[in-house]
Amino acid sequence: MGRSLCEHSASARALYAEANNLLGWDLSKISFDGPETELTQTQVCQPALFVHGMALLAALREAGKVPTGEPRFGLGLSLGEITSYCSAGVFEFATGLRIVAERGRLMQQACEKTSGGMAAIIGEERAKVQELCRDFEIEAANFNAPGQIIVSGEKSKVTAAVAAGKDRGMKKIMLLNVAGAYHSRLMEPARTAFAAFLDPIPFAAPRFTVFTNTTGQAIAAPAAIKEALVRQVVSSVLWEDCMRGVSTTGATEYWELGPGGVLSGLARRTEKSWMVRNFSEFADVAAA
Repeated sequence: MGRSLCEHSASARALYAEANNLLGWDLSKISFDGPETELTQTQVCQPALFVHGMALLAALREAGKVPTGEPRFGLGLSLGEITSYCSAGVFEFATGLRIVAERGRLMQQACEKTSGGMAAIIGEERAKVQELCRDFEIEAANFNAPGQIIVSGEKSKVTAAVAAGKDRGMKKIMLLNVAGAYHSRLMEPARTAFAAFLDPIPFAAPRFTVFTNTTGQAIAAPAAIKEALVRQVVSSVLWEDCMRGVSTTGATEYWELGPGGVLSGLARRTEKSWMVRNFSEFADVAAA
């Protein structure tokens, strides 16, 4: 992940080198070579995704592919919300990496101290899923797209909810292979510690409009952004709402900056008429 960016972009190389130095361990080696079991650990995966996203944006800017120098809007799913704030100048890259690394460390701890699980529910309305969550004391963690919702909570309760969902006629509901119950009450210890960590860090107003997962709406005040980042650790990710919100605000094209094409797929599932482009490696940047 990110190897071709570093091979062809001086700006991307500089960010990976800075990240290695700031973290005190070789993020680039794990990103490029794995092993996957190490890369997918929360405390490693979060910095890796953040640096990769920022490196893609840096490579696009270096290649002169970002119209007028800046996008008009920014939004990111879960960890990606921090990347969107950094890209909008709410804080510098080094500060963003510190924030991401601490978030990942705290969430890793929360995962190790609890027995959490998550499940995907496909093809159901929000109200029906929220009723299931109330009945089994779990949370709706992600509203990713119409008919694609992720639930989260204690593993035994999520497992019971999956069985009950099938009994209630939910045609596609399945457990996910995850390390913990992200965006649920089981992340409360991480939320509390993350709030204390963020408190002294200065935030600036964003240079362009950004959206928060916590409400699906635009957010601008530095104090409100900080509060949203803290709340997001335990709250639902309203990703579909974010995408619809930016569309009604005037976005004409969506660019996904990250590995794979999951977000592009979610955008197309939400509204087929949206123009969506995906960037994951340097070849995509060069072809832009």
